[in-house]
Amino acid sequence: MRGIIGRLVPEDAAIRTGLRWKLSAAIALVGALVAIALSLVVHNAAQVSMLNSARDLADERIQVAQRMYESGRTQTFGTKIDDPAIPRDLLEKVMQGRRATFASWDRNGVPDTWAAVPLKDGRVLSLHTRTDRSVGVIKDLDQALIIGSIAVVLGGSALGVLIGGQLSGRLRKAAAAANRVAKGETDVRVRDAIGGVVRDETDDLARAVDAMADALQQRLEAERRVTADIAHELRTPVTGLLTAAELLPPGRPTELVLDRAKAMRTLVEDVLEVARLDGASERAELQDIMLGEFVTRRVAAKDADVDVRVIHESEVTTDPRRLERVLFNLLANAARHGKPPIEVSVEGRVIRVRDHGPGFPEELLAEGPSRFRTGRSDRSGQGHGLGLTIAAGQARVLGARLTFRNIRAPGVPEHVPAEGAVAVLWLPEHAPTDTGSFPMLPMSGK
Repeated sequence: MRGIIGRLVPEDAAIRTGLRWKLSAAIALVGALVAIALSLVVHNAAQVSMLNSARDLADERIQVAQRMYESGRTQTFGTKIDDPAIPRDLLEKVMQGRRATFASWDRNGVPDTWAAVPLKDGRVLSLHTRTDRSVGVIKDLDQALIIGSIAVVLGGSALGVLIGGQLSGRLRKAAAAANRVAKGETDVRVRDAIGGVVRDETDDLARAVDAMADALQQRLEAERRVTADIAHELRTPVTGLLTAAELLPPGRPTELVLDRAKAMRTLVEDVLEVARLDGASERAELQDIMLGEFVTRRVAAKDADVDVRVIHESEVTTDPRRLERVLFNLLANAARHGKPPIEVSVEGRVIRVRDHGPGFPEELLAEGPSRFRTGRSDRSGQGHGLGLTIAAGQARVLGARLTFRNIRAPGVPEHVPAEGAVAVLWLPEHAPTDTGSFPMLPMSGK
């Protein structure tokens, strides 16, 4: 059933609530149910007790009235002889020679009590009483029960918010720390982030996440070292292969061998660069440059057919070599997987590279560049998926942000092919320091 409901309700339409409100609602619901149950029990017990007290009182009075009648005295307590209004059930018991009582609640909620006793002369002496005071007592009791129930529900809700808030706060801190770990901050520990003196299941979860993060970090580091070592060991034989290929006699076979040898050398160099970027040891060599002029000259030297527009010139502090690497990789990706014309625009600290091809794969838009994964076939006929990975890594070293999106006309469905792809490089306002961190901004006095 849950699976059916999950398929019927879209994930975006799911109702998201905080843990504190769920816990508060649960405590309030349980408190309300308990308060209602206890109120009903107390209410019924009070009614039964009042009826029993009224019957006992009526029984005592009818006995006194019987003795007074049989001794020839005047009737008391409003007793009657052979009252035609006596309830049938009570009359049947009295006709059997027994003294009996009968009590019930009338339409107005007033206790209606009867007591009857057979006399020696065969007649029936009865007493009928109605106690209006009991109605007020029951109403006061019900009012007190309602006020108490409301107080219990409100108190339970407040307690739930307090307890749930503390637990939710710890879980939010744990989630924030886990997200920082996922973004590559290896020195963050979830257990230290949540803090607190109380030890509960949240601490167990934090320790498990920390252990998982350490294990993954060790595995990734081992894989990075293996990849770097393999690529490093391949450099010498690949260089020798390229040198030997250059000594071959001219011809088509020689061109094919040279082309594949150069491609292998490029791949080895790219893998080494990815390994260095993964090691987080790269540092930017900063210079002050005019961004629009820099991009115009570099793009013109790379491909004169690419149109460059400088919308707004600005001076930036960055690493020109790494910026050029990012720019060239974006141009190479647009040329390989997109369609002309390729356009580059510079606006302040933002560089945009657009092509008019089928757009980026959905996996890349959702998860970002990934090595050795080139996406769908209509945009990945060749390549190893390292170009955008290197561009994203170099952007991180520069402290920049690299984003990707597809161009679609407004209102066009998602399944319709895009009209182009845009990669946007956002350079930071403040360049990273030699340690890879960012300088503290001066406090503005106001």
